[in-house]
Amino acid sequence: MAPRERPAPLDDSTEVVLTNGRLAAVLEEIADLLEIKGGSGYKVAAYRRAADSVAHAGVEVAAAYRAGERPALRGVGDSISERIEELATTGHSGYHQALRGEVPPTLLEFLALPGVGPRTAGEVWRQLGIATLPELERAAREGRLRAVRGISARTEARIVEGVDELGRRPPRRMRLGEAHDLAGRVVTLIEALAGVRHAVAAGSVRRWRETVGDLDVLVETDDPGGVFERLRSVPAIESAEAGTRDGVDRATVRLADGPQLDLMAMPPGAAGSYLVHFTGSAEHNVGLRHRARERGWTLSEKGLLPLDDPAAEPVTFATEAELYAFLELDEITPELREGRGELEAAAAGRLPRLVERAQLRGDCHSHSHWSDGREPLEVMAASARTAGREYQVLTDHSQSLGVANGLSPARVEAQRRVVDQLNERYAREQAAGELPAGAAPGGFVLLHGIELEITVDGRLDYDEAVLADFEVVVASLHVGRRQARAQLMARYELAMRSPHVDIISHPSGRKIGVRPELDLDWEAFYRLAAETGTLLEINGSEARLDLDENRIRAAIDAGCRFVIDSDAHERREWRHLDWGTAIARRGWVTPELVANTLPREAFMALVQEKRQRV
Repeated sequence: MAPRERPAPLDDSTEVVLTNGRLAAVLEEIADLLEIKGGSGYKVAAYRRAADSVAHAGVEVAAAYRAGERPALRGVGDSISERIEELATTGHSGYHQALRGEVPPTLLEFLALPGVGPRTAGEVWRQLGIATLPELERAAREGRLRAVRGISARTEARIVEGVDELGRRPPRRMRLGEAHDLAGRVVTLIEALAGVRHAVAAGSVRRWRETVGDLDVLVETDDPGGVFERLRSVPAIESAEAGTRDGVDRATVRLADGPQLDLMAMPPGAAGSYLVHFTGSAEHNVGLRHRARERGWTLSEKGLLPLDDPAAEPVTFATEAELYAFLELDEITPELREGRGELEAAAAGRLPRLVERAQLRGDCHSHSHWSDGREPLEVMAASARTAGREYQVLTDHSQSLGVANGLSPARVEAQRRVVDQLNERYAREQAAGELPAGAAPGGFVLLHGIELEITVDGRLDYDEAVLADFEVVVASLHVGRRQARAQLMARYELAMRSPHVDIISHPSGRKIGVRPELDLDWEAFYRLAAETGTLLEINGSEARLDLDENRIRAAIDAGCRFVIDSDAHERREWRHLDWGTAIARRGWVTPELVANTLPREAFMALVQEKRQRV
């Protein structure tokens, strides 16, 4: 048999946009399309397993395939591996495109509705000829969907409610982590082009907004026309339309399988005003222009022009700090450029010294395969140790959260023995000077904690005897989210007044773009946290980013303190600490407000102080 012909290789820049998440999304859509078609359950499940495996792979899958090093992916056989290889090396999948030709892609929109899975969507299409959301909504309102087996009047009502909800949602925006990953790859791609001196992401991604629409990238070059022309030859770029607007050379770029990208050229040596203009929010920039006019200048991305001589050459700035200083302002970090008091603070010398990721000595929220984590406890602990942390709190789920494989009291004791054994080993290695690369010089301790469920009937998930033995307890609320405000507040008050609860994790319970925050009396919530000394979590998981920046500022005003946590379920998710720190900075958080900037002994002393207070 002749060897299988490999897909034609592409320029290395293709892998810039083929993240694991994007590869997994294509595999997941293949599974959806197969199920809509009525394909075999085995084949559908195989593609879903493959999508999960790619999404959680420990390597960049596309890069590995392109290097000829097919990675070992759990549950991925030869056939699906060939599909992944085609995607990784060409940016497209013939099989995927063929399925989209056989099934109206609009049916995929049905899957965002309650009560409509892929098979139901397929049956509605085959039996009733319905292929669009407006047709589906009309049929549901008219009671015609009940002709399809498994659809009831209640399901129709939920579909109508779901379509209404979709109509109220803003256009799809990328989450913070996805946006930064993509922006980083795009910047790498652009900086590799001839004629580009430097490229930097601007706009909301540089301000670390929790969601991002289109990407804005600034390119320092003295040959914008040549750079924009060379963009068209990059396989990862579908189209690039160049032009000039307001005197700035620009290109609107459409990425293959990606969002729109706005590219702006800036001349060498004049980056300061361009970066300020294209990073700040509209409100921030309006405030800057007003300040400039008060001093006799007009401000634009090109620099400053005197009001009395608009024909003069603009005053340009090599750095943003120089521009802010010219306007008699302290430099304002990108995260704060939102028009929410930062200009006044910069003018008065009152800008906060914001917390930085490197200042976090520990992480108070992580999971292992003992509950719903995806990696062994020992692997997670070793990884936290070599990441340079002084302490990591293991917080697997408590017993009532069955969906997350919560720990019974017996399993809690068994896990504690494993934690003790690991810490004994770490102490021996520390004493012998046998530290792994990256470990903190002062040593590492794995703290035994729990993510304690506040149950729907208003109890803590373990009795006091079990709770008293945990070193750190983070309490959370996953079930009974639709209870009345008074019930939700009573559950949180029970936790905060407990001598065993140290932290409230992801307090609002929101998931960005998926579910709203809990209906709480937030002023009372903040007062209670401050009164009891309960720490409030800034959860860095990009699906949560909870508390958000606005709630953080309100909590600061109420006298609350915080922890910034990863909520990691695998090693790759340690980077959630970056996202959490970014949101904390947008909330004007300083290091002294963050308990896990403290050394371990001081952090544990703070925990004990709270327990004694209540």
